[in-house]
Amino acid sequence: MAMTPEGKVKKVVRKYLDEMRSCYYFMPATGGYGKSGVPDIVGCFKGMFFGIELKAGDNKPTPLQEKNLQQITNARGLAIVVNEHNMHDIQEIFWEAHAVHMDG
Repeated sequence: MAMTPEGKVKKVVRKYLDEMRSCYYFMPATGGYGKSGVPDIVGCFKGMFFGIELKAGDNKPTPLQEKNLQQITNARGLAIVVNEHNMHDIQEIFWEAHAVHMDG
């Protein structure tokens, strides 16, 4: 079975996260049991909470997803939307955000 465009983004992002030391993450189960709008990947990197919303092409987060990402940002976590354009920048994004997180 062919992988969806978003599935390809997820595969690349997971590969980079797996390579990072001190990174814990999981993908919350979807369905009727979780909180709606939760990012596709959530975790912690060196003490910094993060949420990653995965998209493909020109797809954008829904208003509820945007609300959840904003709540993470308001709580001083890292909230990002990742697609084909920035999926190879994950490690750099995390290290830059961690540096800011430690300073602030």
